[in-house]
Amino acid sequence: MDAVLLSRLQFAAATMFHFLFVPLTLGLSFVVAYMETQYVRTGDKTYLSMTKFWGKMFLINFVLGVVTGITLEFQFGTNWSRYSAYVGDIFGSLLAIEATTSFFLESTLIGVWVFGWNKISKKAHAAVMWLIAGAGSLSAVWIIIANGWMQHPVGFDIRNGRAELVDFWAVVTNTFALLQLVHVLAGAFVLSGFFVMGISAYHLLKKQNVTFFTRSFKTGLVIGLIASVVVAVEGDFHASEVGKVQPTKLAAMETLWETTTRAPLYLFTWPSEKDERNLIEIGAIPGMLSLLAHKNIDAEVRGLKDFPRDERPPVLLTAFSFKGMVALGMYFILITVIGFFLKDRLTESPLFLKLMIVSIPLPYIANQLGWVVAEVGRQPWIVYGLMKTSDAVSPITSTQVGISLTAFILIYGALGAIGFYLITKIAVNGPEPVQSPETA
Repeated sequence: MDAVLLSRLQFAAATMFHFLFVPLTLGLSFVVAYMETQYVRTGDKTYLSMTKFWGKMFLINFVLGVVTGITLEFQFGTNWSRYSAYVGDIFGSLLAIEATTSFFLESTLIGVWVFGWNKISKKAHAAVMWLIAGAGSLSAVWIIIANGWMQHPVGFDIRNGRAELVDFWAVVTNTFALLQLVHVLAGAFVLSGFFVMGISAYHLLKKQNVTFFTRSFKTGLVIGLIASVVVAVEGDFHASEVGKVQPTKLAAMETLWETTTRAPLYLFTWPSEKDERNLIEIGAIPGMLSLLAHKNIDAEVRGLKDFPRDERPPVLLTAFSFKGMVALGMYFILITVIGFFLKDRLTESPLFLKLMIVSIPLPYIANQLGWVVAEVGRQPWIVYGLMKTSDAVSPITSTQVGISLTAFILIYGALGAIGFYLITKIAVNGPEPVQSPETA
């Protein structure tokens, strides 16, 4: 394999591993903040115990996210130096803003939260957790704006052989990036909701700490249900935006080969890139793709054959990832609606509780599939329509990248094993009795 493919694999592996922790950090921070606020408001020690229990898992998850996230930024210099040189005036400024306004703030506040029990007032301590949640979301804003610019570059001119920023406001109000931000944050809340529900279901099935985990489950249920609906609604708007600014991605997502008016939507297809057609097509809904993409059932949707072969994304991987993400999204809505009707008799619904336990990994998979669609569907461009991935890689050898890729896999594998072991151990053991804020 050449340096380009190896560098792509390395960045993909590092990013996907990092994103195992990011969404849970984003969503769980708000869950913990809500629980601590309830403790401050009511004085109920159960809420304090909930804050401590879910807070421990939040902290472990945050640490792993930080460790794996830092190495990602270094890769823009080690593996993608030509990309950094070409668009660093725009992309680099967004990463710098994220670090100085969000990451350092979040890290400092977490230190205050961890060591501030009984040193600051209860209200102040709870407020710190809300600030942590806000800082984490603000960090996501800048990262997604940077990625959204790669998906739909705006606000720049080509000067002196590189892209230079001319309109910062256009970059931060990029519609593609804003829609992507809503999708990512809502997906994070879905994951967090199912994480809380799944662990709570494990203990409710054993009838352990029933009051504690019933409250926890209901909190996760509200978050999971609302966020699942938001993801679906936003996805509709996002499809229209993709159709406008990334027509090749839309065509690959839906395996549409011929430019078509009243384009159908298929429930399942099996594309053949070699033959430029679908070998299998099941469940055609006439005009639905035109309606989703352009809000007009008779609209024309461009097919993959309208674009040169070397400017098409990998169709099979993009399409299967998209279909998988959509199927899981529908499942999340269905299962949380069922949970809403069972919320007051959870201990009497063992089958449902078992289903929620095995559902814990599904939002992780859905989030990963979403990023596969976003990044693989953008290929062969690293900045859509502006710079190809093959032109962005550093002048390094495949041997160099192979060594670093192997090191990443080994180190990240060890970190992941330790992190998930600790989280699983805390989750299975359940909460410790908490009598006062001083108990850590």
